[in-house]
Amino acid sequence: MFFRFVVFGSVGVAAEIFFRSLSDLFFAVQEGTAIDYTLSGTTFLWMFFIYGLAAFLFPLGHRIIGKYPLLVRLLIIAVGIFVVEFITGFLLDLLIGYCPWEYHTPFAIMGYIRLDYLPFWMGYGLVLEYVHYHLEQLNT
Repeated sequence: MFFRFVVFGSVGVAAEIFFRSLSDLFFAVQEGTAIDYTLSGTTFLWMFFIYGLAAFLFPLGHRIIGKYPLLVRLLIIAVGIFVVEFITGFLLDLLIGYCPWEYHTPFAIMGYIRLDYLPFWMGYGLVLEYVHYHLEQLNT
């Protein structure tokens, strides 16, 4: 289980750094501001542990929804991610007095989740299924 935790945590952090790098580039181009050609992305150490939770939660949920069509599974996974993101954001706010990803958009709910990220979380759900499948093949 430790190996799975490290894999899911690492994949999540890598995906987040990649996403943040590309979204910074997109907004710089859209807003006409200076482009950071290093394409550096950042994240928070907390995120490794939050993404690592998928090692425990994803197999449980996937046993229930695994028979559904892909689009339905991805939608359910995205909603599950919203729930985890909201709870962990709320808990971090309570514990450290700050939610590292605090959102300020019309699509944000209490600053903890962004509903407009639904397609991205669905895409990440596809990544989770891929990782889960390959870990199952390794019997880890």
